[in-house]
Amino acid sequence: MGTITALKPQKRARHRVNLYLDGEFAFGLALRHAHDLSVGQPLSASEIAHLRSADEVEKAHEKALCFLEHRPRSEAEVRTRLARHGLPQEVAQAVMQRLRAAKLIDDAVFAAFWVENRCTFRPRGRRALRVELRQKGVSDEEIEAVLEDVDEPAGARLAAEKKALRSQGLPAHERHRKLREFLARRGFEYEIINDVIDELMAETNDNED
Repeated sequence: MGTITALKPQKRARHRVNLYLDGEFAFGLALRHAHDLSVGQPLSASEIAHLRSADEVEKAHEKALCFLEHRPRSEAEVRTRLARHGLPQEVAQAVMQRLRAAKLIDDAVFAAFWVENRCTFRPRGRRALRVELRQKGVSDEEIEAVLEDVDEPAGARLAAEKKALRSQGLPAHERHRKLREFLARRGFEYEIINDVIDELMAETNDNED
């Protein structure tokens, strides 16, 4: 128990305040949890425990937001990051609920982002995309839904064209081998690889003629 004797803004974090009880610093608190507090207000032991718990969730939430700044993340990625901070399970769960409610994590949205980004910048076949998304913790149902619209032949063609530019000057059989191995590593199906390479080789021969 104690009586609030001061609520002072933190110098380095204006969205937080330092709470003083009976003339001594007690703990920091997010401003959103301090709005209903005032100097002279008594706090019971349970109220203090509730404020401390709420602030633990708040700080964990801020960590999660920092993690989400650069790109969308799957739920599993966020849970793993929170676990690295050694947070109690109930705190991590409360953070996940807040993020879901704010639509800041959504595995269907994440999977669509991941596939679109791959198809645009580093094309991969469905097999490779499936493996990557499973590693990110996305469910098989959501994976198969997002892979339905993947144009694998177009992706293989784009990937092969970029690789072929870096293989110019090599003998035809060497270019062929390198392209086949490259596309296989990218997870494209055997038939698609053959079709794309045949097209590129035929176009190369036409240009040389």
